[in-house]
Amino acid sequence: MSSAETATTAASDTRAQRRDQRRAERIAKNIRSFAEQHGGSVEGVVENVSGIATRIVLVGTDGSWGDQVAPTRAVGLRAAELAGVKLHEDFEGELALRVRTGAYEWKRMAGSQLGG
Repeated sequence: MSSAETATTAASDTRAQRRDQRRAERIAKNIRSFAEQHGGSVEGVVENVSGIATRIVLVGTDGSWGDQVAPTRAVGLRAAELAGVKLHEDFEGELALRVRTGAYEWKRMAGSQLGG
């Protein structure tokens, strides 16, 4: 690889890193906003959705839940770190038991059982 190609590749990598950092900061801002609205802190799980996205499932102190989607697992993990999310390995046990579901969720779950 020539020195010009090496410089181009390095510049491209730097731009990608800055882009990913901005994405993580934007997602972290949304997570902090969710935390403020739901008890001050959040815990969560970073899950792979597909080959093209990662989902950060969040549970607030009050039991409310939400999520954020990141383009990669690395961006999702960085966003969670920036927002101060206590991460769990999986969405089971104590974390899952803290989730409060409302009428909307129950209706949606019933609808899927009834073909709706």
